[in-house]
Amino acid sequence: MRSTAAPLISLAVLLLLLSLQYAVAASSTGLPNCSSSCGDVSSVPYPFGIGAGCYHSPGFNLTCDRSRDPPRLLIGDDGAFHVVNISLANATVRAARIGGINITSLDGPGGAADGRAAWRGLGGDGGPYALSDGSNELVIVRGCDVLAQLTSGESGSGNVTISGCASFCPGLGSAGRETLSLSDGRCTGVGCCQMPISIGRSSYDVQYRRLDVSRPPEHAPLGLPLVLIAEQGWLQQEAASTRGAALPVNLDETPVPVLLSWSIGSTPLGQDGGPLDNSTCSGNAARSACKSRHSSCRDVVTAVRSGYVCDCQQGYHGNPYLADGCQDVNECERREDYGCFGECINQPGTFLCRSPPGTQGNHTQRLGCAVSPLPRASSSTGLSVGIGVSSGVSLILMAILIVLLTRKHKHRKAKKLRERFFQQNRGQLLQQLVAQRADIAERMIIPLEELEKATNNFDKARELGGGGHGTVYKGILSDLHVVAIKRSKIAVKREIDEFINEVAILSQINHRNVVKLFGCCLETEVPLLVYEFIPNGTLYDHLHVTGPISLSWHDRLRITIEMARAIAYLHSAVSVPIIHRDIKSTNVLLDDTLTSKVADFGASRHIPVDRSAGITTKVQGTIGCMDPTYYYTRRLTEKSDVYSFGVILVELLTRKKPFSYMSSEDEGLVAHFATLLVKGSLTDILDPQLIEEGGKEIEEVAALAATCITLTEEDRPTMRQVEMALESIQASKGHVTAFRNLRILVLDRICQRPKEQERSKRLLGYIVWRKSSCYLQGTLR
Repeated sequence: MRSTAAPLISLAVLLLLLSLQYAVAASSTGLPNCSSSCGDVSSVPYPFGIGAGCYHSPGFNLTCDRSRDPPRLLIGDDGAFHVVNISLANATVRAARIGGINITSLDGPGGAADGRAAWRGLGGDGGPYALSDGSNELVIVRGCDVLAQLTSGESGSGNVTISGCASFCPGLGSAGRETLSLSDGRCTGVGCCQMPISIGRSSYDVQYRRLDVSRPPEHAPLGLPLVLIAEQGWLQQEAASTRGAALPVNLDETPVPVLLSWSIGSTPLGQDGGPLDNSTCSGNAARSACKSRHSSCRDVVTAVRSGYVCDCQQGYHGNPYLADGCQDVNECERREDYGCFGECINQPGTFLCRSPPGTQGNHTQRLGCAVSPLPRASSSTGLSVGIGVSSGVSLILMAILIVLLTRKHKHRKAKKLRERFFQQNRGQLLQQLVAQRADIAERMIIPLEELEKATNNFDKARELGGGGHGTVYKGILSDLHVVAIKRSKIAVKREIDEFINEVAILSQINHRNVVKLFGCCLETEVPLLVYEFIPNGTLYDHLHVTGPISLSWHDRLRITIEMARAIAYLHSAVSVPIIHRDIKSTNVLLDDTLTSKVADFGASRHIPVDRSAGITTKVQGTIGCMDPTYYYTRRLTEKSDVYSFGVILVELLTRKKPFSYMSSEDEGLVAHFATLLVKGSLTDILDPQLIEEGGKEIEEVAALAATCITLTEEDRPTMRQVEMALESIQASKGHVTAFRNLRILVLDRICQRPKEQERSKRLLGYIVWRKSSCYLQGTLR
């Protein structure tokens, strides 16, 4: 009996010790004598805390609502959000709230079909919290013909549009509620829509606009819309959990998660946009929060707030906000993950790896350590000396052999790495795209060593800037050509395909107003593109300079003609038509003589001849310059480039920025320009410099811009017609003006023969047709 009880007592003591050890480990992330769990949240790390004296500063106080089953952990005391989990390493909190911003009425003052609402998030100024940049999205569910825009909600930040999307219900009858569903787990704009929120803030204003004013929103097939701010990917998970059930799913009573970022000492930015003195890592501010002696401080500056967070130093993990909270990482417990295949010795913050005693070799490779040879014993002194000498020579030879083998191994490894990168960077795809031109394929491949010498190993001082598709460096090749080297921001296979797409397109283009490609390098993890260096900046830089005087009207008109020629060449002169898809002033380079060069073909697409009506593709481009028809239908045509070119014409005429301009009537640049043109008040928005320089040519270019930015694709001219119209405006003197008037007279005389109208438009020019009284009579009818 005694022998049976002893093991049981020992086992009980062992379980008690393990439970005590677990309890200490579980509470090590929070302050002593403070509750560290609530409901589904098993660990509440400091600087957060439940109850007085358990948190760092206001905003980090949490409340455990035990009136629910299971209990919920709330942020603050108002209960708007409950915590799902907290990450110290990423400085984020995943929180959830029930419901969204319900649209109770879209009828604004005076019966206008619009309205406003607000998403105040955490209330007040948000404390230390704001939506995490790029991790959340705006979602409209059950929306029929509704446009929603998300604007900044902080005071003093101005009316800045953050995100927006539109939802339509084409052809839905009474059965629309049952038939409408998600496509591949995402909203497509039919019945619901979603758009990422790139700028994180603690509150937002929501502006609604009802697109179909003839039908009250409550009588729409899907009822009143529901606007949500949710973590990206959440709606797809909800749709997957319903196993294909039709929209709208029951989201009114569903917790909607958002990802919040936080920082210590978080305060609004100063008037100059810089951080305040108490929101940096210097001085007592950092020492008061980063308690662990193995911690470090890191500044966190968002769009409207600044602060800092603490991290454990490399080789340590845990809670940097507690004394001794950062503990040493024992790399030897997972030594192979750290590249150690020999004997591992853990040290504070690091580790030591070496070959085991009695072995030698490369301890960083599996089976790299071999047993050392042992010399034979001998009673003869001479034999011992001989063995010693031979052993020394053997060691020297072995060391030389190891060096040679190591170099050979590194060379072979580097070669295999280059081959792997070549395959990874879609080298075979590039070979197929340029297979018809072997001479192009040979000169296009540039070795990595050549580009490293040209850029001084990609020195940061050689950076020229960057865009949505990569960073650009200035370099000088061995043949003394000055080039621009583009290092793409490759993260997924789709972006690699876009890079290869740009190479293939530029290799087949030969036009004086399109940037010239020299070659590319596929021997690195991030592919490189080499093209001619254009030294004088972009059209955007020259247009939006500080001061009243910018480019002259003569230069602006000439630049637009050169751009029109280049785009018309892409649409009609190459073997397979090319749609640029991202035409904007920042993608037009200017050389020393202000000659324009169209650049950045990363988003361009080939259009097969048999698909002249357009192709359906994922929406890509720049908001403010993108064709609205393409944005909502995803059908890409040549007329999409015509719209973007029309936006550049408006930008040249007004010197306003299309992506940020907002009129007093809440209209964007294009809509406000069209409104003033119809009212005959275009001088209210024109650049004063052009009013003095341009004369009648300004009116003709403004009329041409209006035809390019019309919402109906069929009413837009082609780029070839735009090119001819601009050349006619440039040469509008003497007999040219008389010839144009003669063409208008011919159109007026055949106005009574409707069958001849389409043919006359093709023969005499679309722009002249729009100026004729025949067109005006048809409009009045």
